[in-house]
Amino acid sequence: MTKPTVLMTGAYPDQDMAALEKDYDIIKVWEQPETVASRAAEVRAVLTRGDLGTSKTLVDSLPNLEFIGCFGVGTDGIDRSATIPRGIRIANTPDVLTEDVADIAFALMLAVARKVVKGDAFARDGRWAKGNLELVTQVNGKRLGIIGLGRIGKAIARRGEAFNMPISYFGRQAQGDVTYSYYNDLSKLAASSDFLVAIVPGGAATTNLVEATVLKALGPDGYFINVSRGSVVDEPALIEALENKTIKAAGLDVFWNEPNIDSRFADMENVVLHPHHGSGTVETRRAMGRLVRDNLAAFYAGRPLLTEVK
Repeated sequence: MTKPTVLMTGAYPDQDMAALEKDYDIIKVWEQPETVASRAAEVRAVLTRGDLGTSKTLVDSLPNLEFIGCFGVGTDGIDRSATIPRGIRIANTPDVLTEDVADIAFALMLAVARKVVKGDAFARDGRWAKGNLELVTQVNGKRLGIIGLGRIGKAIARRGEAFNMPISYFGRQAQGDVTYSYYNDLSKLAASSDFLVAIVPGGAATTNLVEATVLKALGPDGYFINVSRGSVVDEPALIEALENKTIKAAGLDVFWNEPNIDSRFADMENVVLHPHHGSGTVETRRAMGRLVRDNLAAFYAGRPLLTEVK
């Protein structure tokens, strides 16, 4: 029996590629870009990743495209102006990465406040023998502000509760199922926070949401943590705030032009950098791959998608 043709915009982990190639005829765009035009009519399904997305040009070039599966939660890289008019369905991988991303948010909070990276270097290079590391900042009991109280935001809040942190949040509207303080003004949330964590979707609605006035409100004792998208923060304003000590420090898992990040970050001691790897555990990446494949199988079987993006 002929295998269904699936176009992939980028590689998945080895175990997922092996499973996909067993059941589908895979067009690997990164290896075979010249084959797309000649085989475009065969393609009903595309698999992509959150960091790659799917362009309007690609969507428009596939006349029979019906489904896009995304390895990741963020679908802001998929051009909805191309998919919506054609009724192309999209599925992503929510829930399975929630706890890992919340973990990395707290890891970055602890790293920047307790200066874990500097402490490691201090112990390795012999400076400890000449004196102690300077005093650092406590995390327990500090005020935690969360920008976006979705699945991951709530998981971060649960960790904040374990650290005895008063919790506040910003969003489109107050949520009736939580007791945390709600702010509809982001600058006011920043002013009432010691740690301000961004965990909102990317896209036009959140581009440069965290800008200079928000960072100024966070203040010289405040920490900014970004585990959402680089586009959520005005990056030049963030760099200026770090250089001028407008805020105390930042922990960043995402960047505007990743992986080619602004070189100025490398020279700063008051920022901890992480390579957009919040979901990068063996367990979660396996679960993400399984969910992508299950959604793809559901599409071809005519069953409801497990995690359709509306």
